Amino acid sequence: MLAMTGQLPTGPGWAYEFKWDGVRGLADIVGGRQRLYARSGVEITTAYPELIPLGEQVEDVLLDGEVVLFDQAGRPSFTALAERMHVRNAAKAARLAATVPVTYMIFDVLRLGGQDVTGWPYTRRREALDGLGLGAARWAVPPVFSDGPATYEAAGEHGLEGVMAKRVESTYRPGVRSPDWVKVKLEVTGDFVVGGWRPGARKIGGLLVGVPGVDGRLVYRGRVGGGIGAALERELLRELEPLRTTASPFSGDVPREDARGAIWVTPRIVVEVKYGQRTPDGRLRFPRILRLRPDKPAEEVEDAS
Repeated sequence: MLAMTGQLPTGPGWAYEFKWDGVRGLADIVGGRQRLYARSGVEITTAYPELIPLGEQVEDVLLDGEVVLFDQAGRPSFTALAERMHVRNAAKAARLAATVPVTYMIFDVLRLGGQDVTGWPYTRRREALDGLGLGAARWAVPPVFSDGPATYEAAGEHGLEGVMAKRVESTYRPGVRSPDWVKVKLEVTGDFVVGGWRPGARKIGGLLVGVPGVDGRLVYRGRVGGGIGAALERELLRELEPLRTTASPFSGDVPREDARGAIWVTPRIVVEVKYGQRTPDGRLRFPRILRLRPDKPAEEVEDAS
């Protein structure tokens, strides 16, 4: 079952869970043996050997959850998880499991004791899941909450991706993207200095942005293409064209795919950017431009990472 993206629903008919930034996994357990499947249906058991012992805890169940890799600060890191996702060599997977282990965050049960329970309402499935007593170093059943705004605020405080709101009377509908599950992503905004742009299908395919570094040059924070409509593009070109220069204003290397064909500018223009999270090296994930900040000098921009 898949969620729709939307605003946070409120009211007594909803339950709220944290949204985990990982990869979806269905754990099919029969006779003490656990097999893990990706959303596509591909078996991924070999990639996560640390989860295999889950099969010893329960009999004949089908679980739904998210495979997550927590960083040293205890926050989910999709970037770190990427190293584990496509491993199909058992020996390599075992080495990675010992050094960068994942955790399986279980949020639903679809089969229980051989019985299909997808027709049960969410609350009944959740009670059944809690009753299984699942919990170990590498898997857990995370809590569910009744206060949506408080859950959303807590997600932000703990650096999580967002909140999943689920209608308490909803059944589980495999393969369906349903409004009974609402995905509410947590996003933040920040001010960044434009150091150049890359042409694309339009004159500005994406802005190359950064923050002032200790040497006065920009520290690269990523390419931002989302949110640039026709009106904003005209406004940006009006401000950036007179600032063209031949040298990159960034310290260090800009990734080749971003620097290819780039038009550099003197770093004076500030834009406000909305984004989801940061990668470990400070790059913006899912960024989009909100507006120009003509009121803010570039030298006053501070890095929020």
